[in-house]
Amino acid sequence: MSTRALVIGLGNPDRGDDAVGLIVARRIAALGIPGVAVREAGGDMLALLDHWAEAERVVLIDAAAPLTRPGRIHRLDPSFGPLPRDLALGSTHAFGLADAVELARTLGRLPAGMVIFAIEAARFDHGAALSAPVAQAAREAAAMIADALMEERADA
Repeated sequence: MSTRALVIGLGNPDRGDDAVGLIVARRIAALGIPGVAVREAGGDMLALLDHWAEAERVVLIDAAAPLTRPGRIHRLDPSFGPLPRDLALGSTHAFGLADAVELARTLGRLPAGMVIFAIEAARFDHGAALSAPVAQAAREAAAMIADALMEERADA
């Protein structure tokens, strides 16, 4: 049986703002939205292809390189083409999120419904806490994602 929606939070809990994807995923999990599974993933971006194999819709959350201001949320839809490299999605991983998405596209394993929330980070220092603007963005992103998932559930 397939999962209607899968939320995957990416990151490292010990590297400051890199934990933002995990924090958002935990907020979504705490809501217990029916039909929504939540996972956390670390540095193995290739494993994502297996994680999302049975999902109808996938929401990924990850930290991004600071381009404009820490805490800015970018909502990306890979169905429109390759992800922007300047966000350096998965920059702390040898094989990043953008690479995993493009590999999945090439192999025909990219979910039809996928959205990525990339949150611009301020710091990736080992042992650092989440910065204030990224913590605020985590709350905002979790609310946006939860609202969209609940709206989809109501429409189903």
